[in-house]
Amino acid sequence: MKEGLSIGQTAEITDTVTSDMVAQFEGRVVHPAYSTVSMVYHMEWAARQIILPYLEDHEEGIGASVTVKHVAPTAVDTTITVKATVTALKNHLVITEVEARNEKGLIGKGEVTQAILPKEQIKERIEASLVSNA
Repeated sequence: MKEGLSIGQTAEITDTVTSDMVAQFEGRVVHPAYSTVSMVYHMEWAARQIILPYLEDHEEGIGASVTVKHVAPTAVDTTITVKATVTALKNHLVITEVEARNEKGLIGKGEVTQAILPKEQIKERIEASLVSNA
């Protein structure tokens, strides 16, 4: 990683909840509200914004863990903002606290950990996960 990444750095993303982001399984809507799956996506995306300027050409970030608590519903057409803050840097891990908010307040919180690894190592791990048909 390039120098400069430090504890306390933040990144923020903003999006509008769409009907594609509601809680649904197998195409059936459970609740017409922002899903936890979509919240996790936005939390990971906000955390990724922090590392992007620091990746070397041969490196990439890969998700290592996510914890999330979804604390309030959010309707379609509502604007959400997700903020990630670096709380720890441990070896090749970047740990961020994440918060999701709508206009009324906190809707989710948690932690996203990303591992910074050589692209070749990630490729090898993915290839090793394939099931051979031979």
